[in-house]
Amino acid sequence: MFNFPYKKKSSKGSKNLVAKENILVNEIPEHVAIIMDGNGRWAKKRSLPRMAGHREGMKVVKKITKLASDIGIKVLTLYAFSTENWKRPKDEVNYLMRLPVEFLSTFLPELIQENVQVRVIGDQSMLPDYTVNAVKKAVNETKQNTGLILNFALNYGSRTEIVEAVKNILRDREDGKLHIDDIDEQLFSNYLMTKKLKDPDLLIRTSGEIRLSNFMLWQLAYTEFWFTDVLWPDFNEHHFLEAIREYQQRIRRFGGV
Repeated sequence: MFNFPYKKKSSKGSKNLVAKENILVNEIPEHVAIIMDGNGRWAKKRSLPRMAGHREGMKVVKKITKLASDIGIKVLTLYAFSTENWKRPKDEVNYLMRLPVEFLSTFLPELIQENVQVRVIGDQSMLPDYTVNAVKKAVNETKQNTGLILNFALNYGSRTEIVEAVKNILRDREDGKLHIDDIDEQLFSNYLMTKKLKDPDLLIRTSGEIRLSNFMLWQLAYTEFWFTDVLWPDFNEHHFLEAIREYQQRIRRFGGV
């Protein structure tokens, strides 16, 4: 496991800090999904280019991945680039396409060593070759790992995912592989990009926005949501543990009593 030294700190206002050891005595969510929002606003507040915020956000990904692995989370899905993000300025998009290359080239040896498996969901056909190659390398070199699944949503859009699932179900129906009565929620889920993953138990969104932004619309049906005003580059291990603590205090009935 990662040798992660996070402890409850004694400083002004620290009474609300969450100790990792207190989290571990209760149920840990198996799958945590994060909408990492606020990089651009973080940079703007400091009169920096937006790319500086994205670079700082990449450092946070490393910290949260380490902590997630350390406390026993099985899947961490990160919304890295949406199908709508292509609308951003070209120089920013180009920079965002380079980030996976930089992140994986520097962090991959540690991911391998710590038994983390890298996966990707999203349409890779529109990504530059250098991005695709970096992603494929990480996926291939970690596919035998059995620890935390680090799942990047890259050029991902949930509505597109659902539409493609419907198309594939119709194709299989036309080919005689399916009967109409075979189609239920479980079968539909198996046509999604996340078919091999449990639905998220907890969704975290940073930066104060309270919406899903076309992220895992089917999979989040019974997920617990946790929103924070903290911008992603300022998000730290304490915030992550705080979200998990609140998750642990909720009662999940799934429609029952």
